[in-house]
Amino acid sequence: MSAGVFTGVLEQGLLWGIMVLGVYLTFRILDFPDLTVDGSFTLGAAVAAQMIIIGSDPWLGTVLAVFCGAAAGLITGFLHTQLRITPLLAGILTMIALYSINLRIMGVPMLSLLRMDTVYTDIINWGVAKQFSVIVLGAVAVFLVLLILYRFLETEMGLAIRATGDNEQMIRSLGVNTNTMKVIGLALSNAMIAFSGALIAQNLGFADIGMGIGMIIVGLASVIIGEVLIGNMTLLRALVAVVIGSIIYRLVIALVLQLGLAPTDLKLFTAALVVLALASPVIKSYLKSGRAAPRER
Repeated sequence: MSAGVFTGVLEQGLLWGIMVLGVYLTFRILDFPDLTVDGSFTLGAAVAAQMIIIGSDPWLGTVLAVFCGAAAGLITGFLHTQLRITPLLAGILTMIALYSINLRIMGVPMLSLLRMDTVYTDIINWGVAKQFSVIVLGAVAVFLVLLILYRFLETEMGLAIRATGDNEQMIRSLGVNTNTMKVIGLALSNAMIAFSGALIAQNLGFADIGMGIGMIIVGLASVIIGEVLIGNMTLLRALVAVVIGSIIYRLVIALVLQLGLAPTDLKLFTAALVVLALASPVIKSYLKSGRAAPRER
Protein backbone atom coordinates (compact mmCIF):
# COMPACT_ATOMS: atom_id res chain seq x y z
CA MET A 1 0.00 0.00 0.00
CA SER A 2 1.40 3.38 -1.04
CA ALA A 3 1.97 6.26 1.35
CA GLY A 4 -0.78 8.24 -0.38
CA VAL A 5 -3.33 5.48 0.16
CA PHE A 6 -2.33 5.10 3.81
CA THR A 7 -2.66 8.86 4.33
CA GLY A 8 -6.13 8.74 2.82
CA VAL A 9 -7.07 5.84 5.10
CA LEU A 10 -5.93 7.77 8.17
CA GLU A 11 -7.77 10.90 7.05
CA GLN A 12 -11.05 9.10 6.45
CA GLY A 13 -10.70 6.94 9.55
CA LEU A 14 -10.31 9.98 11.80
CA LEU A 15 -13.12 12.00 10.24
CA TRP A 16 -15.51 9.05 10.21
CA GLY A 17 -14.40 8.21 13.75
CA ILE A 18 -16.45 11.14 15.04
CA MET A 19 -19.54 9.63 13.42
CA VAL A 20 -18.69 6.24 14.89
CA LEU A 21 -18.54 7.76 18.37
CA GLY A 22 -22.07 9.06 17.82
CA VAL A 23 -23.27 5.63 16.74
CA TYR A 24 -21.57 4.05 19.76
CA LEU A 25 -23.34 6.47 22.11
CA THR A 26 -26.81 5.44 20.97
CA PHE A 27 -26.36 1.77 20.14
CA ARG A 28 -24.03 0.70 22.92
CA ILE A 29 -24.36 3.20 25.76
CA LEU A 30 -27.99 4.28 25.41
CA ASP A 31 -29.14 0.94 23.93
CA PHE A 32 -31.22 2.86 21.39
CA PRO A 33 -31.16 1.61 17.76
CA ASP A 34 -31.18 5.06 16.17
CA LEU A 35 -31.53 5.10 12.38
CA THR A 36 -31.50 8.89 12.22
CA VAL A 37 -27.79 8.54 11.38
CA ASP A 38 -28.28 8.34 7.61
CA GLY A 39 -30.20 11.61 7.59
CA SER A 40 -28.25 13.59 10.20
CA PHE A 41 -24.92 12.79 8.51
CA THR A 42 -26.17 14.28 5.25
CA LEU A 43 -27.74 17.15 7.18
CA GLY A 44 -24.37 18.17 8.57
CA ALA A 45 -22.80 18.02 5.12
CA ALA A 46 -25.66 19.96 3.52
CA VAL A 47 -25.71 22.76 6.10
CA ALA A 48 -21.93 23.26 6.07
CA ALA A 49 -21.76 23.20 2.26
CA GLN A 50 -24.64 25.63 1.79
CA MET A 51 -23.20 28.04 4.36
CA ILE A 52 -19.84 28.01 2.57
CA ILE A 53 -21.46 28.56 -0.83
CA ILE A 54 -23.40 31.62 0.36
CA GLY A 55 -20.15 33.11 1.61
CA SER A 56 -20.31 32.34 5.31
CA ASP A 57 -17.28 31.40 7.41
CA PRO A 58 -16.70 27.62 7.10
CA TRP A 59 -16.19 27.31 10.87
CA LEU A 60 -19.55 28.94 11.46
CA GLY A 61 -21.12 26.60 8.93
CA THR A 62 -19.59 23.61 10.71
CA VAL A 63 -20.86 24.78 14.10
CA LEU A 64 -24.33 25.35 12.65
CA ALA A 65 -24.24 21.82 11.22
CA VAL A 66 -23.57 20.48 14.72
CA PHE A 67 -26.61 22.28 16.13
CA CYS A 68 -28.80 21.10 13.24
CA GLY A 69 -27.69 17.52 13.92
CA ALA A 70 -28.61 17.93 17.58
CA ALA A 71 -32.05 19.19 16.50
CA ALA A 72 -32.53 16.06 14.40
CA GLY A 73 -31.73 13.94 17.44
CA LEU A 74 -34.21 15.95 19.51
CA ILE A 75 -36.94 15.21 16.96
CA THR A 76 -36.26 11.48 17.14
CA GLY A 77 -36.25 11.68 20.92
CA PHE A 78 -39.56 13.57 20.91
CA LEU A 79 -41.20 11.01 18.63
CA HIS A 80 -40.10 8.19 20.91
CA THR A 81 -40.56 9.67 24.37
CA GLN A 82 -43.62 11.85 23.88
CA LEU A 83 -45.51 10.14 21.05
CA ARG A 84 -44.53 6.62 22.19
CA ILE A 85 -43.21 5.60 18.77
CA THR A 86 -40.77 2.69 18.87
CA PRO A 87 -37.06 3.59 18.60
CA LEU A 88 -36.58 2.01 15.17
CA LEU A 89 -39.64 3.65 13.66
CA ALA A 90 -38.88 7.02 15.26
CA GLY A 91 -35.43 7.02 13.70
CA ILE A 92 -36.76 5.92 10.32
CA LEU A 93 -39.40 8.66 10.32
CA THR A 94 -36.83 11.34 11.13
CA MET A 95 -34.44 9.95 8.53
CA ILE A 96 -37.13 10.06 5.83
CA ALA A 97 -38.14 13.61 6.78
CA LEU A 98 -34.50 14.70 6.71
CA TYR A 99 -34.18 13.59 3.09
CA SER A 100 -36.63 16.29 2.02
CA ILE A 101 -35.18 18.80 4.49
CA ASN A 102 -31.66 18.19 3.22
CA LEU A 103 -32.81 18.63 -0.37
CA ARG A 104 -34.48 21.89 0.62
CA ILE A 105 -31.28 23.11 2.26
CA MET A 106 -29.10 22.17 -0.69
CA GLY A 107 -31.54 23.19 -3.42
CA VAL A 108 -29.92 20.65 -5.75
CA PRO A 109 -28.92 16.99 -5.29
CA MET A 110 -25.23 17.90 -5.06
CA LEU A 111 -23.29 20.98 -4.01
CA SER A 112 -19.69 21.40 -5.15
CA LEU A 113 -17.13 23.04 -2.86
CA LEU A 114 -14.27 23.03 -5.34
CA ARG A 115 -12.08 26.14 -5.24
CA MET A 116 -13.91 27.35 -2.12
CA ASP A 117 -12.38 28.03 1.28
CA THR A 118 -13.08 25.38 3.90
CA VAL A 119 -11.89 24.74 7.43
CA TYR A 120 -8.91 22.93 5.91
CA THR A 121 -7.92 26.10 4.06
CA ASP A 122 -7.51 27.84 7.41
CA ILE A 123 -5.46 24.94 8.74
CA ILE A 124 -3.12 25.31 5.75
CA ASN A 125 -2.94 29.07 6.25
CA TRP A 126 -1.88 28.45 9.84
CA GLY A 127 1.27 26.76 8.57
CA VAL A 128 0.30 23.08 8.30
CA ALA A 129 1.39 21.34 5.10
CA LYS A 130 -1.51 20.77 2.70
CA GLN A 131 -1.08 16.99 2.63
CA PHE A 132 -1.34 16.83 6.43
CA SER A 133 -4.09 19.41 6.98
CA VAL A 134 -6.92 16.86 7.06
CA ILE A 135 -5.02 14.52 9.38
CA VAL A 136 -4.13 17.33 11.78
CA LEU A 137 -7.67 18.71 11.96
CA GLY A 138 -9.16 15.21 12.10
CA ALA A 139 -6.86 14.16 14.94
CA VAL A 140 -7.58 17.32 16.93
CA ALA A 141 -11.33 17.02 16.33
CA VAL A 142 -11.42 13.34 17.33
CA PHE A 143 -9.34 14.01 20.44
CA LEU A 144 -11.58 16.87 21.57
CA VAL A 145 -14.83 15.02 20.84
CA LEU A 146 -13.58 11.86 22.57
CA LEU A 147 -12.34 13.82 25.60
CA ILE A 148 -15.54 15.86 25.93
CA LEU A 149 -17.71 12.76 25.51
CA TYR A 150 -15.67 10.82 28.08
CA ARG A 151 -15.79 13.67 30.60
CA PHE A 152 -19.52 14.11 30.02
CA LEU A 153 -20.28 10.42 30.52
CA GLU A 154 -18.38 10.53 33.81
CA THR A 155 -20.63 13.32 35.14
CA GLU A 156 -23.84 12.70 37.09
CA MET A 157 -25.94 13.22 33.97
CA GLY A 158 -23.64 11.05 31.91
CA LEU A 159 -23.86 8.26 34.46
CA ALA A 160 -27.66 8.59 34.34
CA ILE A 161 -27.56 8.18 30.54
CA ARG A 162 -25.37 5.10 30.87
CA ALA A 163 -27.68 3.68 33.54
CA THR A 164 -30.68 4.33 31.29
CA GLY A 165 -29.09 2.12 28.67
CA ASP A 166 -28.09 -0.54 31.19
CA ASN A 167 -31.29 -0.81 33.23
CA GLU A 168 -34.02 1.72 32.48
CA GLN A 169 -36.46 0.47 35.11
CA MET A 170 -33.88 0.55 37.88
CA ILE A 171 -32.70 4.08 37.20
CA ARG A 172 -36.28 5.28 36.82
CA SER A 173 -37.05 3.92 40.29
CA LEU A 174 -34.30 6.20 41.62
CA GLY A 175 -36.13 9.26 40.35
CA VAL A 176 -34.27 9.81 37.06
CA ASN A 177 -36.34 10.96 34.09
CA THR A 178 -35.21 8.40 31.53
CA ASN A 179 -37.06 10.15 28.71
CA THR A 180 -34.93 13.23 29.25
CA MET A 181 -31.77 11.11 29.29
CA LYS A 182 -32.74 9.51 25.97
CA VAL A 183 -33.42 12.87 24.34
CA ILE A 184 -30.09 14.27 25.54
CA GLY A 185 -28.23 11.18 24.35
CA LEU A 186 -29.87 11.28 20.92
CA ALA A 187 -29.17 15.00 20.52
CA LEU A 188 -25.51 14.56 21.48
CA SER A 189 -25.11 11.54 19.20
CA ASN A 190 -26.56 13.19 16.12
CA ALA A 191 -24.62 16.38 16.80
CA MET A 192 -21.40 14.35 16.51
CA ILE A 193 -22.67 12.60 13.40
CA ALA A 194 -23.54 15.90 11.72
CA PHE A 195 -20.13 17.27 12.72
CA SER A 196 -18.51 14.34 10.98
CA GLY A 197 -20.67 14.90 7.90
CA ALA A 198 -19.67 18.57 7.75
CA LEU A 199 -15.94 17.78 7.97
CA ILE A 200 -16.15 14.97 5.41
CA ALA A 201 -18.08 17.09 2.91
CA GLN A 202 -15.42 19.80 3.11
CA ASN A 203 -12.71 17.18 2.72
CA LEU A 204 -14.34 15.54 -0.31
CA GLY A 205 -15.22 18.89 -1.88
CA PHE A 206 -18.94 18.24 -2.25
CA ALA A 207 -22.15 17.43 -0.42
CA ASP A 208 -24.47 14.87 -1.98
CA ILE A 209 -28.05 14.06 -1.03
CA GLY A 210 -27.25 10.34 -0.97
CA MET A 211 -23.94 10.44 0.89
CA GLY A 212 -25.53 9.32 4.15
CA ILE A 213 -27.04 6.10 2.81
CA GLY A 214 -25.71 3.11 4.74
CA MET A 215 -23.92 5.18 7.38
CA ILE A 216 -25.43 3.16 10.19
CA ILE A 217 -23.87 -0.03 8.82
CA VAL A 218 -20.49 1.69 8.45
CA GLY A 219 -20.76 2.92 12.03
CA LEU A 220 -21.73 -0.47 13.42
CA ALA A 221 -18.95 -2.20 11.48
CA SER A 222 -16.38 0.18 12.96
CA VAL A 223 -17.78 -0.21 16.48
CA ILE A 224 -17.74 -4.00 16.28
CA ILE A 225 -14.24 -4.16 14.77
CA GLY A 226 -12.92 -1.91 17.53
CA GLU A 227 -14.60 -3.91 20.28
CA VAL A 228 -13.37 -7.24 18.91
CA LEU A 229 -9.76 -6.13 18.42
CA ILE A 230 -9.27 -3.64 21.28
CA GLY A 231 -11.99 -4.53 23.80
CA ASN A 232 -14.36 -2.44 25.91
CA MET A 233 -13.42 -3.22 29.50
CA THR A 234 -13.50 0.46 30.48
CA LEU A 235 -15.35 3.45 29.06
CA LEU A 236 -12.21 5.22 27.86
CA ARG A 237 -10.88 2.06 26.26
CA ALA A 238 -14.20 1.50 24.51
CA LEU A 239 -14.26 5.05 23.11
CA VAL A 240 -10.68 4.76 21.86
CA ALA A 241 -11.47 1.32 20.44
CA VAL A 242 -14.30 2.54 18.22
CA VAL A 243 -12.10 5.28 16.76
CA ILE A 244 -9.37 2.73 16.05
CA GLY A 245 -12.09 0.49 14.62
CA SER A 246 -13.02 3.29 12.21
CA ILE A 247 -9.43 3.53 10.98
CA ILE A 248 -9.12 -0.25 10.65
CA TYR A 249 -12.41 -0.41 8.75
CA ARG A 250 -11.13 2.19 6.27
CA LEU A 251 -7.88 0.21 5.99
CA VAL A 252 -9.80 -2.97 5.19
CA ILE A 253 -11.87 -1.14 2.59
CA ALA A 254 -8.71 0.24 0.97
CA LEU A 255 -7.14 -3.21 0.90
CA VAL A 256 -10.11 -4.93 -0.73
CA LEU A 257 -10.30 -2.15 -3.31
CA GLN A 258 -6.61 -2.68 -4.02
CA LEU A 259 -7.38 -6.37 -4.54
CA GLY A 260 -9.93 -5.52 -7.22
CA LEU A 261 -13.30 -5.31 -5.43
CA ALA A 262 -15.70 -3.08 -7.36
CA PRO A 263 -16.66 0.12 -5.47
CA THR A 264 -20.32 -0.75 -6.11
CA ASP A 265 -19.88 -3.87 -3.96
CA LEU A 266 -18.64 -2.01 -0.87
CA LYS A 267 -22.06 -1.94 0.82
CA LEU A 268 -22.38 -5.71 0.34
CA PHE A 269 -18.89 -6.24 1.72
CA THR A 270 -19.63 -4.03 4.73
CA ALA A 271 -22.87 -5.90 5.47
CA ALA A 272 -21.02 -9.23 5.26
CA LEU A 273 -18.31 -7.88 7.55
CA VAL A 274 -20.87 -6.83 10.17
CA VAL A 275 -22.61 -10.21 9.98
CA LEU A 276 -19.27 -11.99 10.42
CA ALA A 277 -18.35 -9.81 13.40
CA LEU A 278 -21.74 -10.25 15.08
CA ALA A 279 -21.66 -14.00 14.49
CA SER A 280 -18.07 -14.37 15.73
CA PRO A 281 -19.09 -15.62 19.24
CA VAL A 282 -21.24 -18.35 17.67
CA ILE A 283 -18.49 -19.25 15.20
CA LYS A 284 -15.91 -19.45 18.00
CA SER A 285 -18.23 -21.64 20.06
CA TYR A 286 -18.80 -23.90 17.07
CA LEU A 287 -15.09 -24.24 16.38
CA LYS A 288 -14.34 -25.02 20.04
CA SER A 289 -17.06 -27.60 20.49
CA GLY A 290 -16.74 -29.12 17.06
CA ARG A 291 -20.49 -29.11 16.63
CA ALA A 292 -23.20 -26.61 15.80
CA ALA A 293 -24.48 -24.32 18.54
CA PRO A 294 -27.72 -25.55 20.10
CA ARG A 295 -30.86 -24.01 18.70
CA GLU A 296 -33.01 -21.71 20.80
CA ARG A 297 -36.29 -23.18 21.92
